[in-house]
Amino acid sequence: MQTQLTQLLQIKYPIIQAPMFLVSNVAMVKEAMKSGIAGCIPALNYRTLDELRAAITELKSAKVEGGSFGFNLIVNKSNVKYKGQLEVLCEEGCDFIITSLGSPEETINQAHKAGIKVFCDVTDLKFAKKVEELGADAIIAVNNEAGGHRGQLSPQELIKELIDNCNIPVISAGGVGCRADIDKMLSYGAEGVSVGSPFIASIEAGVTDDYKQACVDYGASDIVMTERISGTPCTVINTPYVQKIGTKATWIENLLNKNRKLKKWVKMVRFSIGMRATEKAAKKATYKTVWVAGPSIEHTKAILPVKAIVANLLS
Repeated sequence: MQTQLTQLLQIKYPIIQAPMFLVSNVAMVKEAMKSGIAGCIPALNYRTLDELRAAITELKSAKVEGGSFGFNLIVNKSNVKYKGQLEVLCEEGCDFIITSLGSPEETINQAHKAGIKVFCDVTDLKFAKKVEELGADAIIAVNNEAGGHRGQLSPQELIKELIDNCNIPVISAGGVGCRADIDKMLSYGAEGVSVGSPFIASIEAGVTDDYKQACVDYGASDIVMTERISGTPCTVINTPYVQKIGTKATWIENLLNKNRKLKKWVKMVRFSIGMRATEKAAKKATYKTVWVAGPSIEHTKAILPVKAIVANLLS
């Protein structure tokens, strides 16, 4: 399974364990590297820069041949920690950075000086061309089967459009839960896949057993889009609590969103409230369960170690 992604990251298999807010951690990435794939953690999973620095140090000491590790950066103004996080990553070093939600220009410039590769989340050709011009090393093509904030195009449509018009590797994100899915994405022209939701139900994941078990008990048909977390449509498991509160923004939110002066502040408040609710559901036992996941949990049949999940993806 040698591809441009395996060559870029010097990994055995063309798989990135996707960065997941609140879920991803050092233990998961260590096991990913031992299994011959890449692992990635959102920098925002660490409350302080010292915690981020400690995580990098631990991963560097645990790195093995055939595996690699990286971090995800939210690069827009909503992340007030961005510049400090970028500085720490460049000082301490990692194999790659995945950028999301904004212009990656500064990240690409600084990371390349430190010898770090940069992959950029995109959902369409317009942004893919922009990040290619800025010097991105690869594109993470977020399709309409991804968990969380997903794209609009199917995997096949998005991958084909990007490889026909871009000259850097395309990594497909979304809709991968088994080996057949990996083979399908590679057959479309992707150089690798980013896989998130199947790893939620890993023993190493730092979320509640209830969250993990939900990924076992529910399937693809139970994934719904909600506007109640961040104001932007996001995929979650359709639990009784989600059914109770609904998935649409309230009438007052819709009204305020139409006001140009207030729209930005409404989104910021909604994002803050939604993130706190998501964190509570992920970290504490509560009936108020808002669990983010994608349709690839269809293939999750048990809570397993990361190494077993990787083995299942490759079998």
